[in-house]
Amino acid sequence: MATHTLHSIHHSLPKRQLYEPPQPPPSNLSSSCFLKPNNSTSSLSHYSLSSTTTPFSFSSTTSLSPSSTSETVSFDTLQIHLSTRNFREADEETRRLLIVLAGDAAQKRGYVFFSEVQFISASDLKAIDSLWRQYSDNRFGYSVQKRIFEKVNKDFTRFFLKVGWMKKLDTEIEQFNYRSFPSEFMWELNDDTPEGHLPLTNALRGTQLLNNILNHPAFMANEKKKKQTKLVKITKKVTRIMEG
Repeated sequence: MATHTLHSIHHSLPKRQLYEPPQPPPSNLSSSCFLKPNNSTSSLSHYSLSSTTTPFSFSSTTSLSPSSTSETVSFDTLQIHLSTRNFREADEETRRLLIVLAGDAAQKRGYVFFSEVQFISASDLKAIDSLWRQYSDNRFGYSVQKRIFEKVNKDFTRFFLKVGWMKKLDTEIEQFNYRSFPSEFMWELNDDTPEGHLPLTNALRGTQLLNNILNHPAFMANEKKKKQTKLVKITKKVTRIMEG
């Protein structure tokens, strides 16, 4: 009978700068994927905003980080890329923003440690997520990925398959492989693009960074609400049984 395990996965990823340094992969994943922001950033002077696009910024204070300072972070470039459906550049800009928002140490280093995600304010992560959802008809964004992640019981293998970060190989034995960056990822929004496909998150040396983003307090409100709703339903069911 055909089986699919990550031990049978073939790897063909390019060498790219990482968010986090090498670390042992989680026990349920033999290794994992992705990517880096490049060093070039897009200047706002290269674009003009349409009348329906409103630039905005947030004041980001990362007081938990011993090496970070308060600063105003602009999401204008991300908004421009998303509003014009330039999802490849929006993905690069999202990674650049995460590095900036994670604090001074991450900026000097050029990548984010998974432990630094806590220093990113909930308002900033929500702003990034809101823009992705707004310009993708609610099909892209971290909160979309979190919903899918919970739906597959927080199984990273199933999650990667669900969002299209892995592909099935044309082999007799059922095997899977990570998509090669950037050619095999989907940079257009159409009927074939998996829900939650973007933004990408670096997981080449483990899933801690992605896990910390999806479990950030910015995205915990819906989970708390779901638990409360579930509790109410259980209470009502018990009440009906007792009243019997």
